[in-house]
Amino acid sequence: MTPSAAATSVSPALATTARFPRALPFIIGSEVAERFSYYGMMTILPTFLVAQFFNPTHSEVLTAGAEARANALVHSFSALGYALPVVGALLADWVLGKYRVILYLSILYCFGHVLLSAFNDDLRGFQLGLVVVAVGMGGIKSSVTANLGDQFTPANAGLLPKAFGWFQMSIDVGAALATILTPLLYKYYGPAVAFGVPGLLMATAALTFWAGRRRYVRVPPTGLRAGLRQTLGAGEDRAALRRVAVVFAFVPVLWMLNEQSSSEWVLQATHLNRELWPGFTPLAEQLQLSGIVFGIGLNPLLTYGLYPALSRRGVKVTPLRRMGTGMVIAALGVLIVGGIQTQVDAGGHPSAWWQILAYCVLVGGVIMVAITGLEYAYTHASRALKSVTTSLWVLTIAAANFGLSLLNGSIARGGWLAGLHGANFYWFSVALMAVNVTLFALVASRLPERIYLQSEPEAAAEV
Repeated sequence: MTPSAAATSVSPALATTARFPRALPFIIGSEVAERFSYYGMMTILPTFLVAQFFNPTHSEVLTAGAEARANALVHSFSALGYALPVVGALLADWVLGKYRVILYLSILYCFGHVLLSAFNDDLRGFQLGLVVVAVGMGGIKSSVTANLGDQFTPANAGLLPKAFGWFQMSIDVGAALATILTPLLYKYYGPAVAFGVPGLLMATAALTFWAGRRRYVRVPPTGLRAGLRQTLGAGEDRAALRRVAVVFAFVPVLWMLNEQSSSEWVLQATHLNRELWPGFTPLAEQLQLSGIVFGIGLNPLLTYGLYPALSRRGVKVTPLRRMGTGMVIAALGVLIVGGIQTQVDAGGHPSAWWQILAYCVLVGGVIMVAITGLEYAYTHASRALKSVTTSLWVLTIAAANFGLSLLNGSIARGGWLAGLHGANFYWFSVALMAVNVTLFALVASRLPERIYLQSEPEAAAEV
């Protein structure tokens, strides 16, 4: 399809009568349940690994090494999960189609949660469960967001930014519920129940997605040969893929900052004074909720308030400007955590309110990048490569987690990066982002904007 100047380049009449696709509630509902299953497991994973496998005696001498080992395993799992969307995307775009990939791998995803619950006292069995969850989660990740975009046509393309905003909201709602409930399940009912309940939510996600099967617009797979020609061949497909890849090359550093908040920050919280007011002391895993709730409120404020207001005043809020600004704000959140860790390293127990502030600042920056990046991955990809380019977006998260896994592994072994423990870990992260955002600003200012939308696609046969 010929690229248009902007995603909203439709007539005023169409813009005022455009409606969201009928399939949207099923996609959003499934995403809420799936994100509960994922974040429910992830919320308790670092503290569970330390307490169950790496430091069950709670020895102070072993604490630093045990926490580094737990962080390394958490980030290795995340790296695998966020690398596999490339495979899932190729299957979806070239072989099976998005609907089948999402449905089949969602079932596998459920089985992974069963393994986590069953092998909560066996490290090897538990690690197998993590691998299966990573395959299921990673395999569907890029196809879910690309499937959302496929439901839109030029007539309602102006609603795409709002749809991706609602999609991000569904992620935040699922994560918020999981962060509240799963640590309580772990504390009062043990790991078998705490890891089992997220499995039930994943089953709910699969059923919700299946229930909408008759309402999805399905773009048929192109076939293996055609897909290879479009990916490897010359022309506009390749040029679009190259432009997206250049932008996404700067995103892993942002995710390195964000992914710390679900592992390193959680373990930091175990050393803080968590009494927020008399009689209320949340669990270390639950402090993440502050950032999630803040994100839920900030999301519509940005989408419906700040960005339109700036546009009305003549400020061009391009996707790349949003992403650059978000990177800077996220780094400020890590600066706060670095200050907290400096006090912890000195033997202090600073108030958890400081970490809550850091969560809110970090999430503010990450949301600006995350929503924009999902939209950018879809709208800036040619028609045949939308799942592939979306998988590149997810691959940036894998790269971040791989880097964090290597860093924590070196710290745990006392290797050449061992000096980056404690507060130095966070100062290094901020310095890395400073270099990254500077280079991003230089490159982004020279990139052209080209938008690609699906034409009216044919619905595939029901299965």
